[in-house]
Amino acid sequence: MMPQLSNETDIRLPLSFIVFSVVALVVSQIILLFNGHMVIEGIFRTPALLSSAHLLILGWALMVAMGAMYQLVPVAFLTPIWSEKFGFVQFWVTALGFGGFGITLSFSPTLSIFTGSLAVIGILLFITQMFMTMKMQAKKNILTIFVGSALICLLLTIALGILLIVNLGAGIANLDHLTVLKSHILLGVAGWFTFLIFGFSYKMVPMFSLAHGFSVKLARMVYCVYGIGLIVTISSFITEINLLLQAGMSMLFAGFALFSYHISTIIKVRLKKKLDKPFIFSLIAIAMGLVIHFFAMILSFLPGYYEFYGVLIFLYILLWIAGSILGYLYKIIPFLWWTHRYSKLIGKRDVPTLKQMIDEKIAIPIFTGFVAGCLIIVLSIATGQLLIFSIGQSLVVASTLFFGYSIMKVFLK
Repeated sequence: MMPQLSNETDIRLPLSFIVFSVVALVVSQIILLFNGHMVIEGIFRTPALLSSAHLLILGWALMVAMGAMYQLVPVAFLTPIWSEKFGFVQFWVTALGFGGFGITLSFSPTLSIFTGSLAVIGILLFITQMFMTMKMQAKKNILTIFVGSALICLLLTIALGILLIVNLGAGIANLDHLTVLKSHILLGVAGWFTFLIFGFSYKMVPMFSLAHGFSVKLARMVYCVYGIGLIVTISSFITEINLLLQAGMSMLFAGFALFSYHISTIIKVRLKKKLDKPFIFSLIAIAMGLVIHFFAMILSFLPGYYEFYGVLIFLYILLWIAGSILGYLYKIIPFLWWTHRYSKLIGKRDVPTLKQMIDEKIAIPIFTGFVAGCLIIVLSIATGQLLIFSIGQSLVVASTLFFGYSIMKVFLK
């Protein structure tokens, strides 16, 4: 398969992933809204909640990450996507797999095996595309290390997920299901997503803040400390040695704290004095991720309170991962569409400015409502009140709907 001749990716490819992801996000939150009683009662392994979770993690977060990588990898790595035709095939396979898996989980375990297999094939196609693209990169850099490690974590996450499904169906002798499940979750959220956000933050934070003259040396320390933290934490799952869990969680917190500090030093040397509101939300998401890592570390020293990790994982996915993605996406999509529609028309006729492509004023209520809704949901779980959950989840649903509406409006300009 021949590589593309240009570093510019066909705009339809990343946008296909992003539009699908926005729809999946809204649907996942609506499903959760109508099944709040199960959340309050602590009954999480139900078809509806599993459907919502997989639409959120796979349909929203993973699909949007794939779309962003199709656009950003060529720019960041100065190399074209290996094959755009392969990319469109991968999109349809993955969309059918993720969408089908999220839907069939709620009513047909038999069909979900087929759709789940399709989802796995889609992810493997994506990993193949990215590794082949990175292979063509002339000069490797720190971003290559973060993205490459993130892809390895994604591959391991999928492998462990398949192992979990096989164990549930057939049973594997001497397999500790809980150890595999913990490793699956950790590699998925703290390995794949966090490494990926770390890597692209080093590209997007300077770009959105117009920062120059900063050092990237600390990024290698961030990678080493956080990576070792992942390895040590997984070792604690396997050995059940609590001291290893404490050491692993402490290193994960230290790695995230180093990343947070490094980003703050980049922001300090920016030329753009007034930062855009959606970008500020992405920076707030980093602060939230740091706080969640801190509490995760504290819990490792309190063995009687491990059940609270479930709440922390929920907050980590929504406030750190989804929060970062929402903030960056609110900036990236208008830029992509403006570049596609108007970049070649400058000087030939009047074109809208990048600021006019999306309403940044509505970003404040969208992001504030999203964060407030997530925190209210945690309060509802703590108090066991369904009404409080409904209020919080309604805020999240409203925020995601307005977010989707704002994004779709961009394509009409």
